[in-house]
Amino acid sequence: MPVWGDGEAYEPYIGRWSRRVAEEFVRRLDVPAGAAWWDVGCGTGAVTRAVVEAADPGRVVGADPSESYLRYARRAIGDPRAGFVRADARRLPAPDGAAGAAVSGLVLNFVPEPARAAAEMLRVLRPGGLAAVYVWDYTQGGMGLLRHFWEAAAEVDADAARLDEGARFPLCAPEPLRLLLRGSGLADVTVGEIVVPTRFRDFADYWEPFRGGQGPAPAYLASLPEARRELLRERLRASLPAAADGSITLSARAWTAGGRRPSR
Repeated sequence: MPVWGDGEAYEPYIGRWSRRVAEEFVRRLDVPAGAAWWDVGCGTGAVTRAVVEAADPGRVVGADPSESYLRYARRAIGDPRAGFVRADARRLPAPDGAAGAAVSGLVLNFVPEPARAAAEMLRVLRPGGLAAVYVWDYTQGGMGLLRHFWEAAAEVDADAARLDEGARFPLCAPEPLRLLLRGSGLADVTVGEIVVPTRFRDFADYWEPFRGGQGPAPAYLASLPEARRELLRERLRASLPAAADGSITLSARAWTAGGRRPSR
Protein backbone atom coordinates (compact mmCIF):
# COMPACT_ATOMS: atom_id res chain seq x y z
CA MET A 1 0.00 0.00 0.00
CA PRO A 2 1.35 3.49 -0.78
CA VAL A 3 2.20 5.69 2.18
CA TRP A 4 -0.54 8.07 1.00
CA GLY A 5 -3.38 6.97 -1.26
CA ASP A 6 -6.34 5.50 0.64
CA GLY A 7 -8.97 8.13 1.42
CA GLU A 8 -11.01 5.89 3.69
CA ALA A 9 -7.98 5.22 5.90
CA TYR A 10 -6.71 8.80 5.78
CA GLU A 11 -9.87 10.42 7.13
CA PRO A 12 -9.88 8.93 10.66
CA TYR A 13 -6.10 9.35 10.92
CA ILE A 14 -5.33 12.91 9.77
CA GLY A 15 -8.33 13.97 7.71
CA ARG A 16 -10.59 14.82 10.64
CA TRP A 17 -8.00 17.29 11.94
CA SER A 18 -6.89 18.66 8.57
CA ARG A 19 -10.50 19.66 7.83
CA ARG A 20 -10.51 21.94 10.87
CA VAL A 21 -7.28 23.59 9.82
CA ALA A 22 -8.50 23.95 6.23
CA GLU A 23 -11.63 25.82 7.35
CA GLU A 24 -9.63 28.37 9.33
CA PHE A 25 -6.95 28.62 6.63
CA VAL A 26 -9.44 29.54 3.90
CA ARG A 27 -11.32 32.00 6.13
CA ARG A 28 -8.10 33.99 6.57
CA LEU A 29 -7.40 34.38 2.84
CA ASP A 30 -8.19 37.60 1.00
CA VAL A 31 -9.47 36.36 -2.37
CA PRO A 32 -12.34 38.06 -4.23
CA ALA A 33 -15.60 36.18 -4.73
CA GLY A 34 -15.88 34.51 -8.10
CA ALA A 35 -12.14 33.83 -8.40
CA ALA A 36 -10.70 30.70 -9.98
CA TRP A 37 -8.77 28.53 -7.49
CA TRP A 38 -6.32 25.64 -7.74
CA ASP A 39 -5.99 23.28 -4.76
CA VAL A 40 -2.58 21.67 -5.25
CA GLY A 41 -2.29 18.21 -3.70
CA CYS A 42 -5.96 18.24 -2.77
CA GLY A 43 -5.99 14.76 -1.24
CA THR A 44 -9.46 13.91 0.04
CA GLY A 45 -10.64 17.47 -0.57
CA ALA A 46 -10.43 19.26 2.79
CA VAL A 47 -9.22 22.55 1.32
CA THR A 48 -11.46 22.29 -1.75
CA ARG A 49 -14.49 21.84 0.49
CA ALA A 50 -13.48 24.82 2.62
CA VAL A 51 -13.12 26.97 -0.52
CA VAL A 52 -16.58 26.15 -1.89
CA GLU A 53 -18.17 26.61 1.54
CA ALA A 54 -16.42 29.80 2.64
CA ALA A 55 -14.83 31.62 -0.31
CA ASP A 56 -17.58 31.82 -2.97
CA PRO A 57 -15.27 30.76 -5.83
CA GLY A 58 -16.17 30.81 -9.49
CA ARG A 59 -14.34 27.52 -9.88
CA VAL A 60 -11.94 25.42 -7.81
CA VAL A 61 -9.86 22.61 -9.29
CA GLY A 62 -8.29 20.04 -6.97
CA ALA A 63 -5.19 18.31 -8.31
CA ASP A 64 -3.67 15.18 -6.80
CA PRO A 65 -1.57 12.24 -8.09
CA SER A 66 -3.67 9.66 -6.18
CA GLU A 67 -6.75 8.43 -8.04
CA SER A 68 -8.04 6.90 -4.80
CA TYR A 69 -7.98 10.28 -3.07
CA LEU A 70 -9.63 11.92 -6.07
CA ARG A 71 -12.44 9.36 -6.06
CA TYR A 72 -13.01 10.07 -2.37
CA ALA A 73 -13.05 13.84 -2.99
CA ARG A 74 -15.48 13.55 -5.90
CA ARG A 75 -17.89 11.52 -3.78
CA ALA A 76 -17.59 13.85 -0.81
CA ILE A 77 -17.92 17.20 -2.62
CA GLY A 78 -20.93 17.57 -4.89
CA ASP A 79 -20.69 21.31 -5.48
CA PRO A 80 -20.67 21.91 -9.27
CA ARG A 81 -18.00 24.59 -8.87
CA ALA A 82 -15.50 21.94 -7.74
CA GLY A 83 -13.60 19.72 -10.16
CA PHE A 84 -10.72 17.32 -9.75
CA VAL A 85 -7.83 16.23 -11.97
CA ARG A 86 -5.03 13.74 -11.55
CA ALA A 87 -1.80 15.73 -11.66
CA ASP A 88 1.61 16.19 -10.11
CA ALA A 89 2.09 19.35 -8.03
CA ARG A 90 5.18 20.09 -10.13
CA ARG A 91 3.28 19.97 -13.45
CA LEU A 92 -0.19 21.45 -13.16
CA PRO A 93 -2.47 21.19 -16.22
CA ALA A 94 -3.35 24.88 -16.12
CA PRO A 95 -2.46 27.83 -18.38
CA ASP A 96 -0.22 30.61 -17.15
CA GLY A 97 -2.12 33.22 -15.16
CA ALA A 98 -5.36 31.21 -15.03
CA ALA A 99 -6.12 31.50 -11.30
CA GLY A 100 -6.77 34.13 -8.70
CA ALA A 101 -5.64 31.78 -5.93
CA ALA A 102 -3.44 28.69 -5.65
CA VAL A 103 -3.46 26.87 -2.32
CA SER A 104 -1.94 23.73 -0.87
CA GLY A 105 -2.58 22.00 2.45
CA LEU A 106 -0.25 19.50 4.15
CA VAL A 107 1.51 18.66 0.88
CA LEU A 108 4.68 20.60 0.08
CA ASN A 109 6.94 18.67 2.46
CA PHE A 110 5.99 15.42 0.70
CA VAL A 111 6.68 16.74 -2.82
CA PRO A 112 10.14 15.59 -3.99
CA GLU A 113 10.91 19.08 -5.31
CA PRO A 114 8.89 21.58 -3.27
CA ALA A 115 10.52 24.54 -5.00
CA ARG A 116 9.15 23.34 -8.32
CA ALA A 117 5.68 22.99 -6.81
CA ALA A 118 5.86 26.54 -5.42
CA ALA A 119 7.00 27.80 -8.83
CA GLU A 120 4.03 26.07 -10.46
CA MET A 121 1.66 27.76 -8.03
CA LEU A 122 3.16 31.11 -9.00
CA ARG A 123 2.92 30.29 -12.72
CA VAL A 124 -0.82 29.58 -12.67
CA LEU A 125 -1.61 32.83 -10.82
CA ARG A 126 -2.71 36.01 -12.51
CA PRO A 127 -0.76 39.15 -11.50
CA GLY A 128 -1.78 40.01 -7.93
CA GLY A 129 -3.11 36.51 -7.33
CA LEU A 130 -2.56 34.79 -3.98
CA ALA A 131 -0.59 31.61 -3.25
CA ALA A 132 -0.97 30.17 0.26
CA VAL A 133 0.11 26.91 1.90
CA TYR A 134 0.12 25.18 5.24
CA VAL A 135 2.04 22.22 6.69
CA TRP A 136 1.95 20.49 10.05
CA ASP A 137 4.43 21.65 12.67
CA TYR A 138 6.57 18.53 12.73
CA THR A 139 9.82 20.31 13.56
CA GLN A 140 8.83 22.03 16.82
CA GLY A 141 6.58 19.35 18.30
CA GLY A 142 3.29 21.11 17.63
CA MET A 143 1.61 18.07 16.05
CA GLY A 144 0.81 16.30 19.30
CA LEU A 145 -0.57 13.01 18.09
CA LEU A 146 2.61 12.34 16.10
CA ARG A 147 5.02 13.76 18.66
CA HIS A 148 3.78 11.27 21.26
CA PHE A 149 3.92 8.41 18.75
CA TRP A 150 7.53 9.01 17.73
CA GLU A 151 8.71 9.63 21.28
CA ALA A 152 7.29 6.25 22.31
CA ALA A 153 8.67 4.60 19.15
CA ALA A 154 12.17 5.87 19.93
CA GLU A 155 11.96 4.20 23.34
CA VAL A 156 11.37 0.77 21.82
CA ASP A 157 13.38 1.12 18.59
CA ALA A 158 16.56 3.15 18.22
CA ASP A 159 16.07 3.33 14.45
CA ALA A 160 12.69 5.08 14.75
CA ALA A 161 14.17 8.54 15.28
CA ARG A 162 15.37 8.83 11.68
CA LEU A 163 11.81 8.20 10.41
CA ASP A 164 10.21 10.91 12.54
CA GLU A 165 8.67 13.61 10.33
CA GLY A 166 10.37 16.24 12.47
CA ALA A 167 13.76 14.96 11.33
CA ARG A 168 12.73 14.28 7.73
CA PHE A 169 10.93 17.52 6.91
CA PRO A 170 12.91 20.64 7.90
CA LEU A 171 10.65 22.62 5.54
CA CYS A 172 7.90 22.42 8.18
CA ALA A 173 8.93 25.55 10.06
CA PRO A 174 8.17 29.26 9.56
CA GLU A 175 11.47 30.47 8.11
CA PRO A 176 11.98 27.63 5.61
CA LEU A 177 8.42 28.13 4.38
CA ARG A 178 8.97 31.86 4.01
CA LEU A 179 12.19 31.31 2.06
CA LEU A 180 10.54 28.73 -0.20
CA LEU A 181 7.73 31.06 -1.23
CA ARG A 182 9.99 34.07 -1.61
CA GLY A 183 12.36 32.00 -3.71
CA SER A 184 9.52 31.11 -6.07
CA GLY A 185 9.07 34.80 -6.89
CA LEU A 186 6.10 35.58 -4.67
CA ALA A 187 6.00 39.02 -3.03
CA ASP A 188 4.82 40.17 0.40
CA VAL A 189 5.23 36.71 1.91
CA THR A 190 3.89 36.31 5.43
CA VAL A 191 3.84 33.33 7.80
CA GLY A 192 1.52 32.39 10.64
CA GLU A 193 0.06 29.48 12.56
CA ILE A 194 -3.23 27.69 13.09
CA VAL A 195 -3.79 25.54 16.19
CA VAL A 196 -6.72 23.14 16.53
CA PRO A 197 -7.64 20.79 19.40
CA THR A 198 -7.39 17.06 18.69
CA ARG A 199 -9.62 15.22 21.14
CA PHE A 200 -9.87 11.44 21.16
CA ARG A 201 -12.73 9.57 22.85
CA ASP A 202 -10.31 7.05 24.33
CA PHE A 203 -7.03 5.34 23.58
CA ALA A 204 -8.57 3.16 20.87
CA ASP A 205 -9.78 6.28 19.02
CA TYR A 206 -6.17 7.50 19.03
CA TRP A 207 -4.50 4.17 18.23
CA GLU A 208 -6.68 2.47 15.62
CA PRO A 209 -6.07 5.01 12.80
CA PHE A 210 -2.35 4.23 13.02
CA ARG A 211 -3.22 0.74 11.82
CA GLY A 212 -4.53 2.04 8.48
CA GLY A 213 -1.15 2.35 6.78
CA GLN A 214 -1.58 6.01 5.71
CA GLY A 215 1.51 8.13 6.30
CA PRO A 216 5.01 7.56 7.67
CA ALA A 217 4.01 6.65 11.23
CA PRO A 218 1.37 4.03 10.26
CA ALA A 219 3.71 2.61 7.60
CA TYR A 220 6.43 2.30 10.24
CA LEU A 221 4.00 0.59 12.63
CA ALA A 222 3.02 -1.92 9.96
CA SER A 223 6.69 -2.79 9.44
CA LEU A 224 7.20 -3.86 13.05
CA PRO A 225 6.89 -7.45 14.28
CA GLU A 226 3.78 -8.04 16.37
CA ALA A 227 5.61 -8.12 19.71
CA ARG A 228 7.23 -4.74 19.11
CA ARG A 229 3.92 -3.23 17.94
CA GLU A 230 2.34 -4.32 21.20
CA LEU A 231 5.23 -2.87 23.19
CA LEU A 232 4.88 0.46 21.36
CA ARG A 233 1.12 0.40 21.93
CA GLU A 234 1.55 -0.02 25.68
CA ARG A 235 4.25 2.67 25.89
CA LEU A 236 1.87 5.06 24.15
CA ARG A 237 -1.04 4.12 26.37
CA ALA A 238 1.06 4.92 29.43
CA SER A 239 2.43 8.20 28.10
CA LEU A 240 -0.70 9.89 26.73
CA PRO A 241 -2.51 12.37 29.02
CA ALA A 242 -5.84 10.62 29.55
CA ALA A 243 -8.65 12.28 31.53
CA ALA A 244 -10.77 10.49 34.11
CA ASP A 245 -13.28 9.47 31.42
CA GLY A 246 -10.51 8.04 29.24
CA SER A 247 -10.56 10.86 26.71
CA ILE A 248 -7.27 12.27 25.42
CA THR A 249 -6.89 15.93 24.44
CA LEU A 250 -3.89 17.06 22.43
CA SER A 251 -3.42 19.87 19.90
CA ALA A 252 -2.19 20.21 16.36
CA ARG A 253 -0.37 23.24 15.01
CA ALA A 254 0.04 24.06 11.33
CA TRP A 255 2.41 26.65 9.92
CA THR A 256 0.96 28.83 7.16
CA ALA A 257 2.63 30.98 4.53
CA GLY A 258 1.32 33.06 1.66
CA GLY A 259 2.27 35.70 -0.86
CA ARG A 260 1.16 37.32 -4.10
CA ARG A 261 2.34 37.19 -7.67
CA PRO A 262 3.87 40.56 -8.47
CA SER A 263 1.78 42.75 -10.72
CA ARG A 264 4.70 43.33 -13.05
